[in-house]
Amino acid sequence: MTQAKKNIGIVGARGHTGAELIRLITAHPALELAFVSSRELDGQRVSGHSDAYKGELRYESLDPAAVAAKHADVVILALPNGKAAPYVEAIDQAAPDTLVVDLSADYRFDQAWYYGLPELTRGKWRGGKRISNPGCYATAMELSIAPLKDLLAAPPVCFGVSGYSGAGTTPSDKNDPEKLRDNLMPYALTGHTHEKEASFQLGLPVEFMPHVAPHFRGLTVTTNLYLAKPLKREDVLARFHHAYDGEKLVSVLDEAPWVSRIAHRHHAEVGGFALSADGKRVVVVATLDNLLKGAATQAMQNINRALGVDEYTAIPLD
Repeated sequence: MTQAKKNIGIVGARGHTGAELIRLITAHPALELAFVSSRELDGQRVSGHSDAYKGELRYESLDPAAVAAKHADVVILALPNGKAAPYVEAIDQAAPDTLVVDLSADYRFDQAWYYGLPELTRGKWRGGKRISNPGCYATAMELSIAPLKDLLAAPPVCFGVSGYSGAGTTPSDKNDPEKLRDNLMPYALTGHTHEKEASFQLGLPVEFMPHVAPHFRGLTVTTNLYLAKPLKREDVLARFHHAYDGEKLVSVLDEAPWVSRIAHRHHAEVGGFALSADGKRVVVVATLDNLLKGAATQAMQNINRALGVDEYTAIPLD
C-alpha cells in the first residue's frame, strides 16, 4: 500500500518564493498542496498564477486561527519579517504537531527552533517541529566561511550583490527595474539582518555590505577571510572539498562562480579561492539562486528530512 500524502499549506503565497514552493510541492510524490493563503489573490485559482499547478485549488485569505484550524501536516510561512508570530502561536495552541517552516528572520535567533542549513546544521536536528529557514545571503556567507572559521584572525568581510527578486513584490526602489537600470544600489551597509544571522550562527562577527543589481534572480557574495597562519591554495581547497564534496546541493569550483550561471538552479557554488602573496588572506566567492537554495529549495530539504523521506526528493539535481 502506498503511503498517504502529507497535506501542506503556504501562508504568504503571492511572492516569488511562494511561486517556487508551489512548483516544488506540485512535483513532490509525498506532498499534497492543501491551501495557499494570500490576501491579494483571495478567490483566484492557483493554476492561474502557477504553470506547474493543475488542480482546482484557490487562494484564500486566512488569518492565524484559520490557518491553524486547517490542521495541515506542514505549514510554510513565507511572510515578511515580523509577521510570523501570530501564526506560530495559533498553530502551537490548536495544532502543535504541525510541522512549521518559517522563511522569515523571526526565529533564526531562537535556540528552541532548528536552524535548517542542512550542509552545516544537519547533525543538530533532533526531530523538532519548528524549523527556521536561513536567509539567502546568510546561506552564501556561512557556506563561504565555515570551512575556515577555526583559522580566522579577523572578522570576515563580505560584499554581496543580489537580483531584485530578493526585495520581494511590494514596490520599492530596490525592486524598481527603472531605478536599477545601469545601477548598483547599496543598502543596509551595517547591521543587515543577514549579517546578524551569519554572525550568530557561526559564533563570530561577520561584516556584510549588500547591494541590489538590475538582474532578477541569483546572488553572489565575495568574502575576504583573514587567516591567523598562512595557507597554500591546495590546503584551502582541501578544506572546502572535505566540507562539501558529499553534498548534492553545494558545488566546489576551482574558478570563481558567476551569478548568471546559477539562476533557476537548486544548488550553491563556492569557488575562486584566491590567496594573497603571504598566504594569510583568502578570497572566496559563493553564488546561489536566492529564491531556490536561498529559500524554497532549502525549505524543501528541511521538510523532506522532517517527514523522513530522502532529503532531495522533488529537488532537481542538475
